[in-house]
Amino acid sequence: MSKIAIVYWSGTGNTEQMANAVLDGAKNAGGEAEIFTASEFDTSTVPAYDAIAFGCSAMGDEQLEESEFEPMFNSCEPALNGKKIALFGSYGWGDGEWMRSWEETCRNDGAILACDSVICNDAPDEVAITACQTLGASLV
Repeated sequence: MSKIAIVYWSGTGNTEQMANAVLDGAKNAGGEAEIFTASEFDTSTVPAYDAIAFGCSAMGDEQLEESEFEPMFNSCEPALNGKKIALFGSYGWGDGEWMRSWEETCRNDGAILACDSVICNDAPDEVAITACQTLGASLV
């Protein structure tokens, strides 16, 4: 059984909804999954999981949230080499550039992106929720 961590930051609750859908998808596919906020996770936790889904909404000039999520993620980067991961998040403006940049960073870290990332504009609709469930299942 795959052990999966879902780690997220959410300012408005949109990315939190997505994280819960990822959790549901992983569990429904038979995975052992746990959900964490960014403040509850760090690099020492990475080795305990077979796969990790990271979720963060776009902030500022299409970037990761800078005070909590980005420092946590940066600390985890050295441990992502060879790790199966997936990315998700919501945005309110722009075209998803933050996600493309984040994917490139993860590839450069040697992480294995298990599936296409999931992004949605503002609150996740049924299509985004289903995509998040599929993302969670892909990590099992």
